[in-house]
Amino acid sequence: MTELRQHGYDGLTVRNVARRAQVSPASAYTYFASKDHLVAEVFWRRLQRLPAPPSNGSVGERLSCALANLSLLIAEEPALAAASTTAVLAADPNVGRLRGRIGAAFNDYLASALGTNANPAVLRTLNLALAGALLQAGMGYFTYSELADRMDEVAVLVLRGAA
Repeated sequence: MTELRQHGYDGLTVRNVARRAQVSPASAYTYFASKDHLVAEVFWRRLQRLPAPPSNGSVGERLSCALANLSLLIAEEPALAAASTTAVLAADPNVGRLRGRIGAAFNDYLASALGTNANPAVLRTLNLALAGALLQAGMGYFTYSELADRMDEVAVLVLRGAA
């Protein structure tokens, strides 16, 4: 994270991360095939630290809280969030596996907030909206801190339309 914060995605190298970690570049490349793989892995590990969505309250309240949790996790490390926008789209097969895990984690998190009787179309729509919102934030159209509010607007509209 220190390398990413100091040098950004463009200046990040596995070699410099290895130097900072006091391991050989060969050792680092044993675990991370590319900087995209490294960034995607760090993002995946951060995502695993999300608190469970609340289990009480209305669907809208649970979803709003879950989206806030997700947004805060992403907004607290904007350099990682921005780097992840590029890294998770890489063609590297190692990244592809992580991309699948990340997508499944987003889906499962939203599904948990929606509850067991969730409309599958609502879940798909929220997943599409979240992916688009993350991409737009990564492109600088709005900040990662604004992500929760943007997704709350989407959730309200989707839930209203599903009712």
